[in-house]
Amino acid sequence: MNTPIVFEFPLNERIRVFLRLEQLLSQINHFVHGDTVWDSRAAISSLLDILAIFERHELKAEILKELERHSGVLTRISQSHGVDQEVVMQIQENLDQIKTQLYAASGKIGLDLMGSELFKCISRRNSIPGGTCAFDLPEYHYWLQQDDSRRQSDLEQWLEPFKTIHMSIGLILRYIRESSTPTSELAEAGFFQQSLDRSRPFQMLRVTVPRSFPYFAEISGGKHRFTIRFMTPHTSERPTQTHDDIEFQLTRCLF
Repeated sequence: MNTPIVFEFPLNERIRVFLRLEQLLSQINHFVHGDTVWDSRAAISSLLDILAIFERHELKAEILKELERHSGVLTRISQSHGVDQEVVMQIQENLDQIKTQLYAASGKIGLDLMGSELFKCISRRNSIPGGTCAFDLPEYHYWLQQDDSRRQSDLEQWLEPFKTIHMSIGLILRYIRESSTPTSELAEAGFFQQSLDRSRPFQMLRVTVPRSFPYFAEISGGKHRFTIRFMTPHTSERPTQTHDDIEFQLTRCLF
């Protein structure tokens, strides 16, 4: 496998939540098509994590704000000389379609599932190690013993309200990731630090290294300054910062 490894770091709370949701929605889309009880359990566990995020955040409003911000950025870009107007118009159309679908979704997304007694019971027991055993939740155990097709059908039905959210977040993060060109950088003795222009809306950092790379990138900081340390992984002790000079690709995602 020759594809590089990419380490991403969000520079604000909104993008942090979007990245977590993207991972959870990707996980559940993988497990929902599995044909074992363990696939269904993993899908339910991811769904409970998604519901917990939705309970803490007004995700629909946050996504709409981000889509409106993207539309505003594109409007300014379209007025620049040499911009491919066709590409800009296509992106604007994609954003408008997603916004229309979100506005059409009435009420709080996932509210029905949050009010389900079955999901409330699973959620309460899920925080306990091994707390969703058959003797703890006989109703859940009964559902897990149904045919694969029945479980998959139920899961797809429960996931339906989140499909537009998944498309929205995927679109937003894709445009952010593709918004800037990577630069070649050097971390001397495995350390790199840089300040960001406070007047520019940087959204995310992306560190790209070869898959054969023997280090991982540990990123910290915020929207004004960030630090990257390249660490040697150890299975039995704490990772240590390398003393080698490391060449890497850095994308400061600005959209």
